[in-house]
Amino acid sequence: MSTSHAYEVALFGEFFSQDLAAVLNRLTLHSESAHQMHAREIVFEPFDAQSQRDAGSEPILLRARKELLDPESKWMMYSYLKPESVRVHPEATVRPWATCQIVGDALTFASALGYVRRSQIYKRGYVFRRGNLVVQMFQQENSDLKTGKPIPAHVDTLWEVEVKTAAPVRNSQETPLSQSLDAVLEVQLLMKGLLDLRRQDV
Repeated sequence: MSTSHAYEVALFGEFFSQDLAAVLNRLTLHSESAHQMHAREIVFEPFDAQSQRDAGSEPILLRARKELLDPESKWMMYSYLKPESVRVHPEATVRPWATCQIVGDALTFASALGYVRRSQIYKRGYVFRRGNLVVQMFQQENSDLKTGKPIPAHVDTLWEVEVKTAAPVRNSQETPLSQSLDAVLEVQLLMKGLLDLRRQDV
């Protein structure tokens, strides 16, 4: 594995609303902090994405995220490359991950890079910190086509869970990827019987 990349190590799961209290309690019990989250996420693709696909290569998407409950919050731009093969990492999703914080507006920044907006969603729920991991538990909200504002999720909307490294990890002697893999697998074990966390080809 190349050491020039920094990686995200992640596991994913989902559950129905009736399990919300139980999942919330167990995660809170095993985390250092827990708070509410409401985030806006925008996905951008290169303006020539279709011709890249026609030529047989998958365009690299650019993503922007902003936490709406924190008035000081800035846009975070990030991008992933294809996950490492399941043969290399069968237990968790490991994918190259680059991030940067931007001042000002994400849309302007992305269009200056030659990207156009593809989709937008809102995520509302809770975020937990555990060591070098962040656990997000949320329902997706669509946005109103006229105003762009979030439409509250239906009570029965599936809850999604992402357990991942809070920041990109370099695979070095000081921070071997195995440490992060062990950390997400520990959460998988803690949630066993209540929430099935697994690797996903995202």
